[in-house]
Amino acid sequence: MYQVLYRKWRPQTFSDVYGQPAITTALKNELRTGRLAHAYLFTGSRGTGKTTCAKILAKAVNCLSPREGDPCNECEICRGIDDGTILDVVEIDAASNNGVDNIRDLREEVNFTPSVAKYRVYIIDEVHMLSSGAFNALLKTLEEPPAHVIFILATTEVHKLPATILSRCQRFDFGRIAPEDIAARIRYIAEREDFTVTDDAALLLARLADGGMRDALSLLDQCVSRSREVTEDTVAQTAGLAGRDYLFELSQAVRSQDGGAALTLIGRLHGASRDMERLCAELIDFYRNLMIIKSVPDPAGLIVAPPAELERLRQEAAQYELPAILHCMQVLQDALERLRSGASRRVEMEMAVLRLCAPDLDSSTAALLRRVKALEDALRSGRVPAPPAEGAAPLAAAPAEPAAPAFPASAPASPPAASDAAAPSSPPPAPARDGEAGPRASGAPGSSPDAPPEGAGAGPAEVPFARWSDVLETLSTSCPPMYGVLVGSTAVLRGDYVLIETDNELFKSLVGRDGNKALLADAVRSVTGRAHRIGVKKKPAAPASGSDPLADFIRSSRQLGVDVEVK
Repeated sequence: MYQVLYRKWRPQTFSDVYGQPAITTALKNELRTGRLAHAYLFTGSRGTGKTTCAKILAKAVNCLSPREGDPCNECEICRGIDDGTILDVVEIDAASNNGVDNIRDLREEVNFTPSVAKYRVYIIDEVHMLSSGAFNALLKTLEEPPAHVIFILATTEVHKLPATILSRCQRFDFGRIAPEDIAARIRYIAEREDFTVTDDAALLLARLADGGMRDALSLLDQCVSRSREVTEDTVAQTAGLAGRDYLFELSQAVRSQDGGAALTLIGRLHGASRDMERLCAELIDFYRNLMIIKSVPDPAGLIVAPPAELERLRQEAAQYELPAILHCMQVLQDALERLRSGASRRVEMEMAVLRLCAPDLDSSTAALLRRVKALEDALRSGRVPAPPAEGAAPLAAAPAEPAAPAFPASAPASPPAASDAAAPSSPPPAPARDGEAGPRASGAPGSSPDAPPEGAGAGPAEVPFARWSDVLETLSTSCPPMYGVLVGSTAVLRGDYVLIETDNELFKSLVGRDGNKALLADAVRSVTGRAHRIGVKKKPAAPASGSDPLADFIRSSRQLGVDVEVK
């Protein structure tokens, strides 16, 4: 009868175990020195060698001719344990023997001495499946078993074990086997069997196994049944993959936000009987590789891929920003959880790729960050005009020539001044001197360096100061008296002036002092990020009787920066 590869090539000594050098070395040293524990706990993911090491340890402690901690596999004890004729090594499946009665039977058996071997060894697999009562019944025996008994517990879910059990065992954590070690083992087996495996196929098998040697050898068995020459295409066809190109096609559709192309590709893969859950998992792995390439200077050690594919991944990663990659991974991870919960596989996958192609359909934080990043990039490149700064002149007064990009790629620029928006050719304002609240207006129409703060000539247009409430909040801490006077006031921006409108007569006397004016200017600067001069807005005078409405309209229009020509 044919024996599958993972059973036929199960390691028989610690030296043959791949990927767990620290554990095998520690166990061999204990066997050489005779410092054996009464209870061991082997924990780790599936296919990492827990049961294999447990069986090797059971043989090694009873071997008549041990070799540097390894069993000889030639004496009658080793051969009897291998073929099951020696009953002193007992394997228990805790998934089907998880009751209190099963553990009570075990407690009675441990009192009997071994019939042939030196130690009676109990290997309890999937021990986390025991019930609470069974764990409690095992505690005393596990802590102080007879001298001729050794317990070896194995589990893939160590977090389900009570702390009382953990404290009574010598624990060994089996890590996932590195893809390089799995590929080396596959090549080793291929050399001794009647088939060949290419290096790319071995790496792909190792990647699909996700750190489990048993999964890799099981998939290798299927590939060999398909062809005696196992190539990367053979592995892809056997595992239900669509090849590596389809991942790059989906990525291109996501980058170009072409939902139609992505759905067409999903439909083609579904029609070819591709598993949607595996497709989703591979896409997550694909974007993980892009994330690593964007984050790590030398990603070759963290990505298992042939050199040609690694170069394609580098080129693809250059087309993405990191927030977009993280958003793709989060959407796909959520979709994978729903796929595993029994959702409609094709529909769920189609919804996921649509969210990737159109981030505005997704309200998650990752999607918002992706959209903000895209907007920032557009602003830096000049593809989208920057929003007008607070206090900027109306669009009617904007210059005809195109403006420079709002946010250069090197560093974000400060918001443009209101006077700059109205008169882009004017030079920058001079820096403030001691005793002044801010720089003097330079080149603003209708103003002069000696103009009083109350001046309101025909200069730049006045716009409401939307952040005046923030200035008042700042004053409530820095200058409570000024804040009390200005409660209920409003302000407008005109050029580099902040003109304050208030009915409180005490304000004029307070703002007339240079110290208070500077304090107010500092509060404005802390909110807006630039210096302004402080003034008082005059209340509009009542129109004189018999005034010309047309003249009033022309005068108001010119004050707003609109040149009205009368013919």
